[in-house]
Amino acid sequence: MGRPAAAGGALARLLAGLFGSLRLKQWTKNLLVFAGLLFSGRLTDRTLWHPAALTFGAFCLLASAVYLLNDLHDREQDRLHPKKCHRPIAAGLVPPAVALAAAGFLSLAGLLLAFRSGPKVGYLGAGYLALNLAYIIKVKHVPLLDIFSVAMGFVLRAVTGVVAVGVELSPWFVLCTVLLALLLVLGKRRQELVSLAAEATGHRKVLGRYSRVFLDQMISIIATATLVSYSLYTFFSEAGRHHSLMWTIPPVLYGLFRYLYLVYQEGQGGEPEELLLHDPGILGSVLLWVLSILVILYFL
Repeated sequence: MGRPAAAGGALARLLAGLFGSLRLKQWTKNLLVFAGLLFSGRLTDRTLWHPAALTFGAFCLLASAVYLLNDLHDREQDRLHPKKCHRPIAAGLVPPAVALAAAGFLSLAGLLLAFRSGPKVGYLGAGYLALNLAYIIKVKHVPLLDIFSVAMGFVLRAVTGVVAVGVELSPWFVLCTVLLALLLVLGKRRQELVSLAAEATGHRKVLGRYSRVFLDQMISIIATATLVSYSLYTFFSEAGRHHSLMWTIPPVLYGLFRYLYLVYQEGQGGEPEELLLHDPGILGSVLLWVLSILVILYFL
């Protein structure tokens, strides 16, 4: 009785650890694949829901595969981090061989879903996977390229969502996505640098190549560019009538200010998905923004 019970408990801990390593909360980032469909004004076209849903599912699987590979590669450094040391792989709950096998399965399943949505979607999904593999192995140690690489992951999600449903890809849409992604990544790097202090380079070597002053300057530049670019997008977009999308600027402005407040005053920003799910100001501004877009594009 003792041995089967112990084996069952070990298996349960392994499965729980493996499930935790998938980081389901971070799947919220993959909602970006629906952004193109929302802004296209064709959200009510049910024939587009299926490819959009397939693309969302594909990126959820691919993202979880990337998280497993990243945690596997960084398990020694994660043990030095005050929070990441509790990740299942770093804590020894999930053996490296199991994590690698699970990552391979999820990668294959994600690519199959992506190609089912369309050949171009499949190629973009493969590009997303290749980008992240390059990041894990080498790029994460190169200043600036590490930031742009992570930001490009967000951009690929959004662009793939547009390609999946076959709507026009707006350059303004791409620009705003790039800038917003850079802002989130810079905020994350700043929070890591500040919270880890002297131990920052032990966790992430590239942090030793940054300073808080430099990151603050970059955040200031990108935040300004994001607001200006989104404002111009609402003015020149053909989606809304008579520049009506300009009414979506206030929730964007508040959300941007709220994010900067949390980064500079509360020392947060390390996990943007946590802010989205748990901060009332960020969540409220995003919901109000989405609601205002729905009203303007589909009811006015």
